[in-house]
Amino acid sequence: MKRLALLGTGFLGGIIARAWKEGLLPEYELVGVTGRNPEKTAALAGEVGCPAFSSVDQLLKDAHPDVVAECAAVQAVKDHAEAILTSGADLVTLSIGAFADAEFYTHIAQIAKDSGSTVHIASGAVGGFDVARTISLMGQVSDGVKGRIDTRKGPKSLQNTPLYTDDLPQSERTVFTGNAKEAIALLPTKVNVAVATSLACSTPEETGVSVTSVPGFVGDDHCITVEGGDAKATVDIYSATSAIAAWSVVARLNNLVSPIQF
Repeated sequence: MKRLALLGTGFLGGIIARAWKEGLLPEYELVGVTGRNPEKTAALAGEVGCPAFSSVDQLLKDAHPDVVAECAAVQAVKDHAEAILTSGADLVTLSIGAFADAEFYTHIAQIAKDSGSTVHIASGAVGGFDVARTISLMGQVSDGVKGRIDTRKGPKSLQNTPLYTDDLPQSERTVFTGNAKEAIALLPTKVNVAVATSLACSTPEETGVSVTSVPGFVGDDHCITVEGGDAKATVDIYSATSAIAAWSVVARLNNLVSPIQF
């Protein structure tokens, strides 16, 4: 069995841990969890029956995971990805915004190569990465690749961000247009999906992003469009909550150990 550890013990980490407890990750043993909130970490560990660790370093030293699933934050990836990979563990990550930093991306790619480990990008609240990468390859030998992601959110989800204004609940408005790198810098916890899309089809600088605030809208709607060569794909995914992101990690973990990959 694969030894699995979780980095992040909030809402998303709880979904993954409970999925394991309910038998939905049958090829894994959950060997530890760690997070920034000691109380939540201890509570989740107690609920599912695994050890709680006070730090990533301690988890790596004592639990010896084969795979670490991250559902914490962009900064957590920047702080701990190197240690995880050099320990020999693979990293399944949701906080893809960390890789909008080209220097960090290149550094971690080299660390993974040198360590014989792999970084697995979970799809989070979006999808279509397979067709996006296919069209990207087609575009590279013809007229280039055009990729973009257009997101619709309710005003409430933009509170406590630079995009929110008091009159936002009154009318539909596009509050951001730019590229994926600019978007993740402005909204580090809101648009990891934009960076994921950009890595699949081009680069964070070359992938267009728009965010539209819609009064009364619940959840997120992400529409991804990729054009290249003789092909065009549009993928539209709606989710009422962020739970879909955690379930994408569960799906990715199962795929990693499946004899048939898809």
